[in-house]
Amino acid sequence: MEKTSKILVTGSRGMVGSAVIRALNRKGYENIIAIARADADLTNQYDTLSLLKKIKPDYMIIGSARVGGIGANSTYPAQFLYDNLMIQSNLIHSAYQVGVKKLLSLGSSCIYPKFASQPIEEEELLTGLLEPTNEPYALAKIIGIKLCDYYFREYGCQYISAMPCNLYGYGDNFNLENSHVIPALMQKFHDAVEENRPSVTCLGSGSPLREFLFVDDLADALLFIIKKFKGPGFLNVGTGSEVTIKVLAEAIADITGFKNEILWDNTKPDGTPRKVLNSTKLHELGWEHKNNLEDGLKKTYDWFLKNQNVYRK
Repeated sequence: MEKTSKILVTGSRGMVGSAVIRALNRKGYENIIAIARADADLTNQYDTLSLLKKIKPDYMIIGSARVGGIGANSTYPAQFLYDNLMIQSNLIHSAYQVGVKKLLSLGSSCIYPKFASQPIEEEELLTGLLEPTNEPYALAKIIGIKLCDYYFREYGCQYISAMPCNLYGYGDNFNLENSHVIPALMQKFHDAVEENRPSVTCLGSGSPLREFLFVDDLADALLFIIKKFKGPGFLNVGTGSEVTIKVLAEAIADITGFKNEILWDNTKPDGTPRKVLNSTKLHELGWEHKNNLEDGLKKTYDWFLKNQNVYRK
């Protein structure tokens, strides 16, 4: 990408999209087009094509998605599957119609089978059953990968995908109804400190192992990938480090200043027992993350304290 290339970022007000915008600005790109949910209904094919015909971007990074944790996927499975299928399909096909030079679609590590070999290599895709608690989102993201692959194969389009591990950071969703694990725990422990509660109850057993990536590191990786990765296919994006949810909860409790009892509700599902990505292919291209988990959590909580009234969605 040239510094003057017209670069379209969708989902620009979301956690990932806003991080990509920050990264592009830091690196001196001059022609950034930011599209948020309010700008167009990307589930509508006509509206999506009309938008891209008007913009005519050279490059495109898809950060638009309906996202949420286990609870949201379980409560709204049809919405998660439909909305994500339509958003991806409309954007990818419209990009082809208007001649986008290169497109990067963002996926998720939930695309892999529940009991995939660990660490998970890209070749594990479609080798087993998915984790039921996030199946709707995973199915949509798998279709997104395959759409990019097939447009690459049939039309020669430089359309590729990136699969990050669990994300957190600036702009995350701290609503306990539909947030992911780090913002949910951060909100719980923060509220407990504010209200001087004797205990906090966390969902599940605390035993699953997870890998977490600070969102600004992901944004850096996405810009690296769109420049360096020729495709076809997709790359995992992760740190290679993992932590149990119990240890994660204890770390967040410490950062928020919660010093009382942490309880675990074993009646709630744990999800996949272990999930860490093998990001060797990306690392061999020359990319490495910059923020370790402790530093990323501190930055996220500092941001939360300054913005909680705005981003407690």
